[in-house]
Amino acid sequence: MRHTFLLALIVASLIVGATIPATAHHSFSAFDMANTKNITGTVKQVDWTNPHIWIWIDVANAKGGADTFGFEGMSPNYLGRRGWTKSTLKTGDKITVSFRPMRDGSNGGMFVNGKMASGKVLTMGGAGDGEPAAPQQ
Repeated sequence: MRHTFLLALIVASLIVGATIPATAHHSFSAFDMANTKNITGTVKQVDWTNPHIWIWIDVANAKGGADTFGFEGMSPNYLGRRGWTKSTLKTGDKITVSFRPMRDGSNGGMFVNGKMASGKVLTMGGAGDGEPAAPQQ
C-alpha cells in the first residue's frame, strides 16, 4: 500500500513539474493585452519557425528612414491548418497590422491580424475567436 502511494506521489510530481515550462511558454506577460495598435509597413522578413513565427515589418519614420517592428505569431503547424503557408507573406508585401503592443514600449508585439494591400485579411486565429476587426486602410 505504501509503495503504491509513493509511486502515485512521484508520478503526480513529474506531471506537475512538466506542466510548469509549458505554462511559462504560453505567457502573454510581455504584451499589453488590453490595447491594440495598428501600423502600416513593408514585410522585411518572415521567420517560419517553431515554436512561433516572427514577422518583421519596416515602418516609415519621421526621419525619412524606417523602424523595424517584430511581431510574434502562432506556430507554423497551427497556421498551416488555417491556410497559411511559408509564402503567405513575402518580403516587400505591404500590410497594415493590428497587434498587441509590447509592455516595454519596444517596436512590435503580438500579431493579431493584418490587411494586405490587395484587401486580403490575415488572422492568427479562426473566425469568431474574439479577435479585433481587421485594420482599415
